[in-house]
Amino acid sequence: MTHIGNAEPDDRNVHGDLLEPCCSTPPTGYLRDGCCRHVEADFGRHEICAVVTQEFLEYSREQGNDLVTPRPELEFPGLHPGDRWCLCIGRWLEAKEQGVAPPVDLSATNEAVLDSVEMETLEEYAAED
Repeated sequence: MTHIGNAEPDDRNVHGDLLEPCCSTPPTGYLRDGCCRHVEADFGRHEICAVVTQEFLEYSREQGNDLVTPRPELEFPGLHPGDRWCLCIGRWLEAKEQGVAPPVDLSATNEAVLDSVEMETLEEYAAED
């Protein structure tokens, strides 16, 4: 997966720094621009940049959100363990409760997440660089 650099100056990560891109291949985020932005119209809040694991992908499929199967009509090749993807806060929290939450790229996770997830929790799940 490649990364892109198109965050807006007012997009901040959980550390208060400029929001880093999460992934551009396939393009992720509510706006499909590679960034986990906070967008008012995004009721799912795709703001956590996760490094997906096999365990999480299986869990997500079981919950009705198949992120593995390619969907060419949507230009979506399917995700593989190690790929980065902007997850909904609610799904990540559900996965955490089930013990299958994937690691989080803190530099690419939107600061708006902090209204729902404590920084200490995010740091526990921080992806290794």
